[in-house]
Amino acid sequence: MNGYSEAETVYTRRFSPQNCAPPAALAAPFQSLFPICFVPVTSCGNDSCEYLLSSGRFLGEKVWQPHSCMMHKYKISEAKNCLVDKHIAFIGDSRIRQLFYSFVKIINPQFKEEGNKHGNIPFEDKISSVKVDFLWHPEVNGSMKQCIKVWTEDSVAKPHVIVAGAATWSIKIHNGSNEALSQYKMNITSIAPLLEKLAKTSDVYWVLQDPVYEDLLSENRKMITNEKIDAYNEAAVSILNSSTRNSKSNVKMFSVSKLIAQETITESLDGLHLPESSRETSAMILMNVYCNKILKPVDGSCCQPRPPLTLIQKLAACFFTLSIIGYLIFYIIHRNTHRKNKPCTDLESGEEKKNIINTSVSPLEVLLQSFCKLGLIMAYFYMCDRANLFMKENKFYTHSTFFIPIIYILVLGVFYNENTKETKVLNREQTDEWKGWMQLVILIYHISGASTFLPVYMHIRVLVAAYLFQTGYGHFSYFWIKGDFGIHRVCQGAFEKIFSLWPLSKCFELKGNVYEWWFRWRLDRYVVFHGMLFAFIYLALQKRQVLSEGKGEPLFSNKISNFLLFISVVSFLTYSIWASSCKNKAECNELHPSVSVVQILAFILIRNIPGYARSVYSSFFAWFGKISLELFICQYHIWLAADTRGILVLIPGNPMLNIIVSTFIFVCVAHEISQITNDLAQIIIPKDNSSLLKRLACIAAFFCGLLILSSIQDKSRH
Repeated sequence: MNGYSEAETVYTRRFSPQNCAPPAALAAPFQSLFPICFVPVTSCGNDSCEYLLSSGRFLGEKVWQPHSCMMHKYKISEAKNCLVDKHIAFIGDSRIRQLFYSFVKIINPQFKEEGNKHGNIPFEDKISSVKVDFLWHPEVNGSMKQCIKVWTEDSVAKPHVIVAGAATWSIKIHNGSNEALSQYKMNITSIAPLLEKLAKTSDVYWVLQDPVYEDLLSENRKMITNEKIDAYNEAAVSILNSSTRNSKSNVKMFSVSKLIAQETITESLDGLHLPESSRETSAMILMNVYCNKILKPVDGSCCQPRPPLTLIQKLAACFFTLSIIGYLIFYIIHRNTHRKNKPCTDLESGEEKKNIINTSVSPLEVLLQSFCKLGLIMAYFYMCDRANLFMKENKFYTHSTFFIPIIYILVLGVFYNENTKETKVLNREQTDEWKGWMQLVILIYHISGASTFLPVYMHIRVLVAAYLFQTGYGHFSYFWIKGDFGIHRVCQGAFEKIFSLWPLSKCFELKGNVYEWWFRWRLDRYVVFHGMLFAFIYLALQKRQVLSEGKGEPLFSNKISNFLLFISVVSFLTYSIWASSCKNKAECNELHPSVSVVQILAFILIRNIPGYARSVYSSFFAWFGKISLELFICQYHIWLAADTRGILVLIPGNPMLNIIVSTFIFVCVAHEISQITNDLAQIIIPKDNSSLLKRLACIAAFFCGLLILSSIQDKSRH
């Protein structure tokens, strides 16, 4: 393609929302903290819809990424649910007709592109009462004006959504003359007030003209140049935006299709009309603009308003604010006390007289300090996850984005190694190492969008956790609970009934169902029994003194050790090949719970049979293993977005720097939360049994109160 004119570049810069600054009151505190890397994180009018309608980029083939938010790919049922009893009207030329067809195919993929090309085309889905019409008006003239004017009358039912646009026919019929452009300006000036009036009660979108591929245009279309298209677009934008004097125009500019066309117009068959994949993207953008605020999909952050503060969030904010005030009071008192007890000089002897200072910190001060730090962290959680202050973008998987970080952390893990304090099978350093590298793999899997190999790592982790629970590490006991519920399962219906009961439903239901809980249980349903069996065999062998767990000694005799290592390596490689070549995820999920124990046991033997391997561990992985739970929980709120479907964007326009900065903050926060929870555990959980029971009762009452408040809030919403 021979490129675009200078006018195209000027237009993009002038009307792109990246040039819009956020409200000063909102931007000021963050700009003072990050003066160098600060860029606007909110669109004009604080509305991500404007970004969705006017900016974005291709992550890969047919994968469109809006500048600041996440697009949801609507299914047929979702589209019908959103558009029930709605009327959508497309009015314009053949390009608008293409957009109409792509939009209708989201609702009904079987709809054929048939009918009179130069006439009106109706569509209606009787089940959902969705009506979509295409009205043939290829020029902005009196005919189009009359059609729009009818909708402004009070007695006529107005479409809920109006999508309009035209220009190429005017350029073609009048051979690209300047007089035609002047007439276009006059006509759109007369239509602008009507569109503005409709925009008060309906969603009105004016579709700007896409560029053309001039080399492919037929002879009777050669006058349709990108320079002419730019001129018509600038006229439409300037007139429609100035149609209201004292406020912003309610007519929305649909200019994003221009950016899509710049990348895909070379695939056009005639140089004028976009390929099907491009217009499907534009139609999906329209669906997101209208439906996201109605259905509020988890992975569709575009056009969703900030959710209102809940009662629990307000109470939490008050609690943490009081904690911060209390800690500041303690800090001021402690500092004044320290000054009063500062060593003074004896004037006679010239020596310092040291006062005896009680440097011990009271438990109340530690408690307030922990809540103070936790409150600041929760405020950051809220800003990232709920306030829509920062951008969120979709993930795009490539092999390099997954395997390069995997290789990098593997090299670091091997480089940083130390001798273990003990050489028993699954010693504490080794299990911390396992938790660490598996958590890092899971994090890389989530941020890269990968979908293979994860079940292997997850089940190794779960089996190790189950084993640890049998040997006394009680913080992994939730795996036992998970398996225990599985034992008493009769059928999925009974399973759902149990976890749909209040208050269990508040903990396990997601959008009114327990599918996620059921799905996770099915994947891990045998791991507890495998862990119990492994623990029993291990303790039996240890009691009979079959195992040699000294430093540098092989776990069994040389012959048995070599045989088991050979079998383990073969089993490990066989399962890995099967997992990597799996084509049908559903079938693999069915087989995996039964056969994964072979792979896991093979890994355990490979890691522990050689004495030298059992005597060392990776301190790099072990460090992450000690905060693995915090990393796993925090990733959903301050690193990723939309339940791992997207990525939090702190620094727009630079993906690599954004990942580095957000990851650094994420790891620091997870480590700090680990320290906070340890401090709180020492204070809240006393060694005295009677005091422990009282505090546990208080904690139970506290959470019951939260459940009751949450239920009252849910009822008030409905």
